[in-house]
Amino acid sequence: MKNIKIEIKWALIFVVMMLAWMALEKSLGYHDEKIADHPFFTNFVAIPSILIYVFALLDKKKNHYYGLMSYKQGFIAGFIITIIVAIFSPLAQYITIEFITPEYFPNVINYAVSSGEMTQEAAEAYFNLKSYMIQSIIGALIMGTVTSAIVAIFVKSK
Repeated sequence: MKNIKIEIKWALIFVVMMLAWMALEKSLGYHDEKIADHPFFTNFVAIPSILIYVFALLDKKKNHYYGLMSYKQGFIAGFIITIIVAIFSPLAQYITIEFITPEYFPNVINYAVSSGEMTQEAAEAYFNLKSYMIQSIIGALIMGTVTSAIVAIFVKSK
């Protein structure tokens, strides 16, 4: 556990950032009156997400590997962060839907149906807590692994 203390810290920072991002989206209206623009706006979460991985791997490099970290060590550290984030993703989704933006699913279902993008049944099957919990785990694993692989290239020692 001591060897992954840095990864645990940064994974928790990542989860808190995601909750703050959801609160930001909600406060800016992307979960209700601007819901049509939500798919575009939500992609900007990649900026703080990548920065967290950069800071995490720099922290690992400096404080665990004393300034000398290989690509493999960086990738493994990033992947550990990814696993921890994926484990906490369902809880983050639950907090988001229950406390931050409980009206999100009804709003997005209504928008998807009224815009003709989906039938009522399809929208209800896609936009629900269970579906989003599964999507968050898969998304965290895929995006975290890719981010770890790329960030480790730039953070490794020369």
